[in-house]
Amino acid sequence: MIMIRFLLPTLLALSIATPTNASTAKIYVWVNEKGQTVYSDTPRPGAEVVKIKPGNVMKSSSTIETQLLDIKTKKIADDYQVVIDQPKDNSTIRDNTGSVYISGSIKPIFKRGLKIQLLLDDKPYQKPQTHTMFSLRNIDRGEHQIKMQLLNEKGKVIALSKPITFYMHRASVN
Repeated sequence: MIMIRFLLPTLLALSIATPTNASTAKIYVWVNEKGQTVYSDTPRPGAEVVKIKPGNVMKSSSTIETQLLDIKTKKIADDYQVVIDQPKDNSTIRDNTGSVYISGSIKPIFKRGLKIQLLLDDKPYQKPQTHTMFSLRNIDRGEHQIKMQLLNEKGKVIALSKPITFYMHRASVN
């Protein structure tokens, strides 16, 4: 039983790994002791070769010209634009907890290694991050200004959004 468990996977792996060409493979047929017809790719005494029709094989033509794919890596221009999509300029945020959700976008593409720093009232808010969604908590009542700056791998500012002004409205306890 152990021999069969080892032998079957080995034979299966060898049959998959061994390349075959349909035009050169031969198939043999014979009748076994039980009277059953047996087909095999291994010859045996008394076996006959089965004649096979040629397969549907297409050969490439050297007269057809093909163009190579342009697989050169394209340099992405470092002309970035950062846009704050939410909140809109001069909007009022009504939230008694002082929560503000900010989302932005970068064009043409956000490359690996770049980071976004949010500026709230011209001061960095938390640490730079690798995505353009921010969640601000416990923002005081009144007028605030936000900006996003895009930083390269060395921390240099390579793009800056236009400033967005929003007004935080929180119910007073007075």
